[in-house]
Amino acid sequence: MGEERRSAARLEADKILLDLENRSDDDLKKVLDELYEEEKQISYRRRMLHGKIDIVRRELVHRLSKKHKQGKSLFSNKDVTKLTEILSKTLTEDIGKNSVDK
Repeated sequence: MGEERRSAARLEADKILLDLENRSDDDLKKVLDELYEEEKQISYRRRMLHGKIDIVRRELVHRLSKKHKQGKSLFSNKDVTKLTEILSKTLTEDIGKNSVDK
């Protein structure tokens, strides 16, 4: 199923969700089948992505382990800078969130 066709089917399914009580059993079964198919495709893509993530992570762990055995630093300045940015952003968001909650 092409992306345009899938989008049209998704829109139709969304319309039916807004008007369930006025739809026939056949309409509901059709939408349910389409949603199951979409979920199956998404699950497949997710499994493929997780496989790729595992492969890349394994390679990175292998390289870091090798560096550690050679006595090299495991973290670059870039890594430290990125971590600092992440922690700063998280801290800023937490402070902003707490001030809004009060």
